[in-house]
Amino acid sequence: MRVVIIGGGIAGLAAANALAGKAEVTVIEAGDRVGGKLRTTPIEGLAVEEGAESFLTRVPEGLRLARHVGLGHAIVHPATTAAALWVGGRRRPIPPNTLLGVPTDALGLVRSRVLSPWGLLRAAADLVLPRTTLPDDPTVGGYVGARVGREIVDRLVDPLLGGVYAGRADALSLQATVPQLTPIATEDRSLLLGAHRVRARTGPAPAHTPVFASLRGGLGAFAQRVSDTSGAIVRTGLMARELRQTSDGWQVRCEPIGGGEAPPPFAADAVIIAVPAGAARDLLSPIAPHAAAPLAGVPYASVGLVTLLYRGVTPPAGSGLLVPSRAGLSIKAVTYMSAKWPHVAAGSDLTVVRASVGRAGAEGELRRGDTELIGVVAAEVAQVTGMIARPVAGRVSRWGGALPQYLPGHLGRIAAVRRSLPAGLALAGAGYDGVGIPACIRSGEAAAAAVAVGLPAGGAAATESEPAGA
Repeated sequence: MRVVIIGGGIAGLAAANALAGKAEVTVIEAGDRVGGKLRTTPIEGLAVEEGAESFLTRVPEGLRLARHVGLGHAIVHPATTAAALWVGGRRRPIPPNTLLGVPTDALGLVRSRVLSPWGLLRAAADLVLPRTTLPDDPTVGGYVGARVGREIVDRLVDPLLGGVYAGRADALSLQATVPQLTPIATEDRSLLLGAHRVRARTGPAPAHTPVFASLRGGLGAFAQRVSDTSGAIVRTGLMARELRQTSDGWQVRCEPIGGGEAPPPFAADAVIIAVPAGAARDLLSPIAPHAAAPLAGVPYASVGLVTLLYRGVTPPAGSGLLVPSRAGLSIKAVTYMSAKWPHVAAGSDLTVVRASVGRAGAEGELRRGDTELIGVVAAEVAQVTGMIARPVAGRVSRWGGALPQYLPGHLGRIAAVRRSLPAGLALAGAGYDGVGIPACIRSGEAAAAAVAVGLPAGGAAATESEPAGA
């Protein structure tokens, strides 16, 4: 069986790995390397992530794949995950035992001082308010705000979602982005009691159980190892331009990036499309317009990551902090990389800090030049952390159209796309099934399983939240 995978991000690579020994696989990637948003490059001699920095461990796919490709010995966990919020011009600890920003520990919420007295009273009103009438797929902010008030949305939920999706709680689908809250919305009158019940049912994590993991050598090396282990033929620098159905399968026509002679079309029995929704729509429109049309409802947000290096400076305690959009700052999150991940700067006297900028619908900061953006971010980092020293080095990593926005109805749209796919085509990636590394791996593996039996992909109908900033 011949399979062509369009897109060399972690979803496409996971699909190639899953097909190892079952098919002749060719991966087509427009960039000059595989890995997509997994990229590790040196700055001042330190290997620092330019994209994703970690993955969740409570879902197994990331750890399992790392071990499968022989990197189990390289798995590391953060030294600290105690993050803070920038509220009222001060750093406040994120309240303990929250369920995606929804508090389940009243005493911990009060002690954190994240909410004003009025905000606390409004949250408590959830216990006596009548059941809220909601659309089938409300926005996260609409549901949470109706139950516990806007302060919890603005100061807790929105910053967490901003770190994951660069999106706003008032625009993102409850079902697609925080499915843990969906049963509460349908089964419980009170959000607070429902969140407490869900947390009690799942039980507390065992002591010292790490939530996140990364790899020594970087996640970019992880992606390359998956590619190498898969045995797939990888063709970089090629843009897939056209899908054509033939009497015995499919042809994929490509053009080289930067010009040059185009290769002959790639012949395949099945094709996995593991690219963002806009690119997938362009490929599908001529051959499957009913599958392509719903993909117009998956917009993307652009983000930037600014890495700053300091010498002789110690960041505040913890792993970082989240900055609500109402704080009026350009930065939305700060990670104390060398404190959270000691291996990043081991043997060096440098402190590594990374800040993220860019929110859906408010991406003007990304139009600044690198030097100006580094200056703005360094000043704001000094404001929120007290690290007033001048950075000895800085780097801007820009990710245009990087993060999909799961608007209300997202799950239904993606299901409609997959129902309309011609036989032999499958869809995988962050634009459809979840933005975290494990979710992308799961999505790619599901697509591989689908084409291996000649059926349209059923997808991986579960998402997860991976706060990128703290």
